[in-house]
Amino acid sequence: MTVRSLLRRPVLVPAATVAIGAGTGAALLWWGGGAVPQTAPGLPDPGPATAWLLPTARLGMQVGAVITVGLLLAAVMLSPRDDGGRLSALGYRRLRAAGASAAVWSVASAVAVCYTLVDLFGLPASQVLSVRAVLHFAFTIPLGQALALSGALALVAAVIAATSLRPGGAVAALAVSVAAVVPPVFTGHAAAASNHQLAVSGLLLHVVPVTVWAGGLFALAVAARGTTADLAVAVRRFSPLALWCLVAVGASGLLSAAVRLSSPADVLGTRYGQVLLVKTAALAAVAVTGLLHRRRAIPALTVGRRRAFLRVAVVETLLFAAAIGAAVALSRTPAPPGAEEENAATALLGFPMPPPLGIDTLAKLWLPEPLFMAAAVAAAVLYGAGVWRLRRRGDRWPPARTALWLAGCAVIIIATSSGLARYGPVLFSIHMVQHLLLMMVAPILLVLAGPITLALRALPPSTDPRWPGPREWLQTALHSPVSRALTHPVVALALYVASLYVLYFTGLYELAVRSHAAHLAMIAHFLGVGYLFFWTVIGIDPAPRQVPYPLKLILVLISMVLHAFLGVALMQSATVLAPDWWTALARPWGPTPLQDQHAAGGIAWSFGELPTVIVLGALMLQWIRADQREARRRDRAADRAEAEGREDAELAAYNRMLADLAERDRQVRG
Repeated sequence: MTVRSLLRRPVLVPAATVAIGAGTGAALLWWGGGAVPQTAPGLPDPGPATAWLLPTARLGMQVGAVITVGLLLAAVMLSPRDDGGRLSALGYRRLRAAGASAAVWSVASAVAVCYTLVDLFGLPASQVLSVRAVLHFAFTIPLGQALALSGALALVAAVIAATSLRPGGAVAALAVSVAAVVPPVFTGHAAAASNHQLAVSGLLLHVVPVTVWAGGLFALAVAARGTTADLAVAVRRFSPLALWCLVAVGASGLLSAAVRLSSPADVLGTRYGQVLLVKTAALAAVAVTGLLHRRRAIPALTVGRRRAFLRVAVVETLLFAAAIGAAVALSRTPAPPGAEEENAATALLGFPMPPPLGIDTLAKLWLPEPLFMAAAVAAAVLYGAGVWRLRRRGDRWPPARTALWLAGCAVIIIATSSGLARYGPVLFSIHMVQHLLLMMVAPILLVLAGPITLALRALPPSTDPRWPGPREWLQTALHSPVSRALTHPVVALALYVASLYVLYFTGLYELAVRSHAAHLAMIAHFLGVGYLFFWTVIGIDPAPRQVPYPLKLILVLISMVLHAFLGVALMQSATVLAPDWWTALARPWGPTPLQDQHAAGGIAWSFGELPTVIVLGALMLQWIRADQREARRRDRAADRAEAEGREDAELAAYNRMLADLAERDRQVRG
């Protein structure tokens, strides 16, 4: 079947996509050895049904994720709105279709849970599958938990998509569906790699952009049935997103290959490397066709010709189907064994026990965290692009704010990827330094840089109310009920302070050092709640609610006292946090866990107060400037009133209040 025949009968495109994806996956599964059951000696063979049905279910999960994300992207950003800013009839249909595909995705996840259990036992399905066994696997075993959580999130996305009527519901469903892609990443080859933090984060940076990229292509194929003008807008909107995805996929793919393959010879000398080459070639072909989109398809659409776009879109979709099939086969292909010696510390940390702490080791022994490093670099690039756009049109932006933003991004990279990241799970005192940098130092720098103000000034407003752009989306998010709730002073303070006590005085801290997923969530939490709190008290950006300066001062003082009390509690505690972790780690050098915990408390109590003093200074300076602006405003109003021969309104109101008080006093005396 040729591309021309598919263009004549577009209804066959989904069938061809599934056929190519399944065919590529099956061929590479056979070639790489993933179809051969990997059973331990002496255990029965689960049979060929499991060997083929499990990859089919995993392929169904990936295809369901791509279709769901694509349809939701089409509803959110690649479909016009109606005159009232609500979902149009077209967007509504795409939202409902996304609900159906998410339901299929959830069913595929359930099948994957069942047959993963069968595969692990190496027994026929009739001897393994039972309600009790499946539930136990789904709720207690990490691999089963990941697959079950993915299916549960897909089901939540299906319910949201099936019941929502507004753009906010579509955005929520899109966020949940992207989150549903994440749990399986924390299992498989990446989690089993010797340096699994690097491998898992690199895979996260690979899988999520690939899903969004492929989903966007599917969304464009769906949008092809609309008018040529709307299709041209959709393609222009998707192109920048595709470029970012391409950069992330390329960088993370190289990183993942470097982690799993011990030498360049393994690329051609192992079946895993050969399947990886096929997947890389397919993604490279997709990138080339994406360039053709920009050079040929978009100009053709602007003059009303869509055939060039359809031809490139069909080829790109089929190539992506082949890449997804290769990815499924790769997930089942045995990776070459690593050469690094495994021991207890390596098994727990994902890397060998580092040498005794010193300034030189902190400076040299970096442990890159690809996810947050990429996020920090992307944030710096986007901020710089906004400043460049303002200067190009002749507007000024304070250089100090740019310096603050770049410094905040640098602090994030240092806290998550330098020697602090390598020693953080080994020494609680180093973890506390990371905590202070991520929760206090970096957020203070970032909020004082005014990124929202920059975005609102740099992003152009949409010229068509049916097609709201990033500027309109940002304004909608600022005034949403969720933003108003999160920026309530009590909520911001509670999230900032109370969550620390919950983290350190429950089992969550030990979970964060044992689980990379929980570790990433902890870093994101530190940055998120820190930014939210300092945005509330010293932020220069517009906020959903205005907080009076006296209340801001009270919030800062309360947070300072509670943070200091946390440090004192850690210093005086005779109970070691996460004792099982330190016992299993058996660090052969340095202080005892309790001594290290006391040092961490001292760091929190002493160094933690320095950023608070800076915040107080910034808050008082903002308060003084606000009073000065208000005084100047009143002076200008009084001058205008005097020039016009009338009494100033505020002065008149003040005089009437004094007269009323005087009259009331006379009545009381009389």
